[in-house]
Amino acid sequence: MAKHLLLIRHAKSDWGDLNLRDFKRPLNSRGHQNAPEMAKRLVNKNLIPQQIVSSPALRAITTAEYFAKEFGINSSDIIQEPEIYDALPFTLLEIINELDDQSEFIALIGHNPGLTCLVNLFCDTSIHNIPTCGMALIRFPFDSWKMLSSGTGELIFFDYPKNTES
Repeated sequence: MAKHLLLIRHAKSDWGDLNLRDFKRPLNSRGHQNAPEMAKRLVNKNLIPQQIVSSPALRAITTAEYFAKEFGINSSDIIQEPEIYDALPFTLLEIINELDDQSEFIALIGHNPGLTCLVNLFCDTSIHNIPTCGMALIRFPFDSWKMLSSGTGELIFFDYPKNTES
């Protein structure tokens, strides 16, 4: 059975408090609006992951909670993976390679530039930037997450809040 990976960049964060550590930055009002809207786009396409894995940074986990609510997943079931925060593409690949093979469709919520680089690595595409709350769905022709590597994915769709074609 093919594996499907949904990469989601966290929603727009608030830069109002410059004394706040990056890890603790919350979503701004646009982020709070975009996250449920983007999750609903997936639900309307019947694209509902079985599992959500997220960076524990406040803006990422808040985004994950919005998506979980729309998907009918308990927020307590979101897997927080500290290594996603500020990760380079090969660190993200290592995390993905260790995912549970019982799940065929997983959403990973994280940060740029790692996510954009990872999509390009997997799919041999040239996406310049995944905007905040942007999503890329990738299909892999494997039964195991361990098999995912460079150039093995097929980009199914790429969507983001300002995309008027979705």
